[in-house]
Amino acid sequence: MYQVQLNQPVHIHFIGIGGISMSGLAEILLDRGFTVTGSDMHESALTKHLEKKGATIFFPQAKENVVDGIDVVVYTAAIHEDNPEYLEVKRQGLPMLTRAELLGELMRNYKEAINIAGTHGKTTTTSMVSEILLEAGVDPTITIGGVLDDIGGNVHAGKQDYIVVEACEYTNSFLSFYPTVSVLLNVEADHLDFFKDLDDVRHSFREFARKTSKDGAVVINQDIDHYEYFIEGLSQKVITFGNDGTADYYAKNIRFDELACGTFDVYEKGNLLGEVTLCVPGNHNISNALAAIATCRYFDIPFNVIADGLKRYRGTERRFEYKGVVNGFTIIDDYAHHPQEIDASIQTALAYPHKKLWVAFQSHTYTRTAALLDEFAESLSKADVVIVADIYAAREENTIGISGQDIVDKIKQYNENAFYIPTFKEIEDYAIKNVQEGDLFVTMGAGDINLVGEHLIEEYGEKQ
Repeated sequence: MYQVQLNQPVHIHFIGIGGISMSGLAEILLDRGFTVTGSDMHESALTKHLEKKGATIFFPQAKENVVDGIDVVVYTAAIHEDNPEYLEVKRQGLPMLTRAELLGELMRNYKEAINIAGTHGKTTTTSMVSEILLEAGVDPTITIGGVLDDIGGNVHAGKQDYIVVEACEYTNSFLSFYPTVSVLLNVEADHLDFFKDLDDVRHSFREFARKTSKDGAVVINQDIDHYEYFIEGLSQKVITFGNDGTADYYAKNIRFDELACGTFDVYEKGNLLGEVTLCVPGNHNISNALAAIATCRYFDIPFNVIADGLKRYRGTERRFEYKGVVNGFTIIDDYAHHPQEIDASIQTALAYPHKKLWVAFQSHTYTRTAALLDEFAESLSKADVVIVADIYAAREENTIGISGQDIVDKIKQYNENAFYIPTFKEIEDYAIKNVQEGDLFVTMGAGDINLVGEHLIEEYGEKQ
């Protein structure tokens, strides 16, 4: 495999440079003096940003974009083998790396590579660890699957020997990584268009833990079902966090303010470290914070610095994000797209000030919807009223013949107040006519359902 040395800049070409992850890697390399070219189908804010930093980007993708002098080519899973640039690169015999392989190669250049994995909570926990390191005076390189205000985006090219990475399991991307510290937040059935079943998912996470350097550490949620499976036989240091006193790190005396943000005491191996106050809501974020605390204590960061870093974390985009008020009702947007995430988000919303809780949900991919239909219905039914939009296709064709109506039919086994409203415009019209002052209206899903709230605010209200 082609090895990338950060102290030896070369010319790297990205096929599909406009994605959030690819553009982030390109930005890190530009900041290290690499020559970066790339291509995409359309211009975007991300491509314009890279051009300002010195990248040369071509639109659309074509074989002519494979210019002289390229040392290695990076491509995403979305690039098919009939792509004209991909075919030209193969014809010329240029070295190639997948996006995940490039990120893994970058990790080899850092003394400490902190990889945060899990079916959900990755973006938040990666952001929390990043905030703590920044608070401690460490300047890490950071790559996150969401926008973190304190670094002005989803990536930060740091100057010190740490890299913090959100490690995604889809297509086994994280098995191309080289963590010195790996964090396992939770392991649930997801991405079943790629994984065969939950056992297949668990096997991949087990392999991920085994990728951790021998002198590194595995930080694991003790509440994962049969968590011992993932750490059995490991020579690496194992650090646990969880809900009870048998874990290395746990919380006690948990209480919530009027916005559902938690304050709690943190214990390390039975000893009280001190108190943490979060500025992000929900019980699930206490678990994310414990993961971040356990990770940063491994690096001997003082607890008061950890507490300050966690307190300054105000959330990332689309993670129970306050959007504004329309006609007296509050609009929140949340990225939750797996039943456990939905359940956590709704529990957070129920603790948030409101009269009636409305959820406008857009399921993400046909295969996930079909595989988890019963679980979706059970989680969503806990809202007072549920509106279900058309399914967000993402990378798929609807060969299953499933629709939002199927979700609604299942929800109605638990809650009659469920409605299939296919289009965003229809949802917006319905909300304006029916959501009342004092209600809470949450748009939810990993597609573009957030546009519903944004359109409502643009037309009827103001961002606060």
